[in-house]
Amino acid sequence: MKHIFRVAVFSGLSILAASCDSFLDVNVNPNAPVNENLTLASKLPAALNSTATQEVLQLNQLGAFWGGYWGTTSEALASFNDIKYYDGIGIRGSRDGIQIWENTYNILLYYKLIKDQAETEQAGFYAGISKIMMGWHFMRLVDIYNNVPFDEALQGTNMPRPTYQSGQEVYQKSIDLITEGILDIKSASVAPASDDIFFAGNRTLWAKFGNTVKLRALLQQSEVSSQSGYISAEIQKIIQEGSGFLGIGENAYCNPGYLNTAGKMNPFYETYYRNAGGATVANHTNIRPTEYLIEKYQALNDPRLDQLYLTASGSYKGVRFGNPVAADEYNADNTSALKGPVENGNQPAGLLKSFNQSTVILSSFESLFLQAEAAERGWIDGAAATFYRQAVAESFAYIGLSGSEAETYTAQPAVALGEAGNRIARIIEQKWLAINSINSFQAWNDFRRLGLPDFPNSESAPSADARPLRLMYPETELQTNRDEVNRQGGDNITSDRVWWDID
Repeated sequence: MKHIFRVAVFSGLSILAASCDSFLDVNVNPNAPVNENLTLASKLPAALNSTATQEVLQLNQLGAFWGGYWGTTSEALASFNDIKYYDGIGIRGSRDGIQIWENTYNILLYYKLIKDQAETEQAGFYAGISKIMMGWHFMRLVDIYNNVPFDEALQGTNMPRPTYQSGQEVYQKSIDLITEGILDIKSASVAPASDDIFFAGNRTLWAKFGNTVKLRALLQQSEVSSQSGYISAEIQKIIQEGSGFLGIGENAYCNPGYLNTAGKMNPFYETYYRNAGGATVANHTNIRPTEYLIEKYQALNDPRLDQLYLTASGSYKGVRFGNPVAADEYNADNTSALKGPVENGNQPAGLLKSFNQSTVILSSFESLFLQAEAAERGWIDGAAATFYRQAVAESFAYIGLSGSEAETYTAQPAVALGEAGNRIARIIEQKWLAINSINSFQAWNDFRRLGLPDFPNSESAPSADARPLRLMYPETELQTNRDEVNRQGGDNITSDRVWWDID
């Protein structure tokens, strides 16, 4: 439980983190908890929790709308308009925009400070974790903005206008950083314990996590034909390292010790369901699953549907993303909300389980779907169908369903991998259904990469074929590093792509 209070202390430094020098040089009471006198065991859970919060809120929300999962009720017609209209200018704004760039570089600074201190103290495990997580966040930036600062980033006033590097180069450097991190962790003499709020100092799980993140990054570039040799070489490095990937029952979860107190609950639960007083929050009333999502679960006789959503007048009813016209049929009372424990006999439901449920960073089922796709492409050994069945079973287990229910489900011709005309498409379809509202950002990535599944566009899109491909560089960069931003070429949200999105 104590870690959440450490998180609060360290997160309070985020205002200073915008300037590296002020963060390091602030003159305060030497007994106060600033960077110089915080231990690695105090800093690490704060950084990991910052990653988890960004993933489950900023990135998951953007991906849920742009990945085909979420729309809004008629009462919320004016909500999330920047996202519905693909308004890049609005999204990049400093005041009312979505500050993914700023938050990510602040989190990266957390990890750099930990890495630097860990290297000074010869604490290899902490350095290794920091390198893995820095690789994670740099690749997230590329997925959203394409070219970004890497080598000259995080230098504060020593490098106030850092040079941007190509998204492809940043991906490669990030993968190398993760490889270094795995080696640091494996060779470290001392491991963290409860301050590691992902894996409690488990070396094997950290190595598997790092390898799984690398596999995801390699699959992200699967359609770039010129990368085939690089991908093969990196897969061989993973195989030679020997730890493998996250498998059955192996999940990257974050739990700093959530409390039933405002600001200290599981962030997804508090943001999309109920507050510490038990009152329903606005997002639970305003956000609904899309019609396409509901119909897909129904067409496949998917029992996860009942665990995830409430019925409205006896049936499941979704909404249309970006629908610009208020209609009674899409009112909150007439559409399906997320099911939580209050509506489930005080038992955990599919996504909403409890105020202190762990946050999913990378699930066993996502990892197994990645392995299924990699095996289907001939990149790794093992049967794609086996990984696929295991992935579905792990998804069912997370949602609260049994192994026998998963077996019955996957035996259907419309679900079984062996019955698929396009096996990659079927893997992606089931992955999409499994990571719904858990890691929705990856659904948006898969859609940009493969065009799968073919869910409807926003009805408020600027044109029928305009889809969100990236975010524009933020106003903060235009104000402080404009020349470098201009060198990157176009950053239009619906016409300029990130490097691995070739079609």
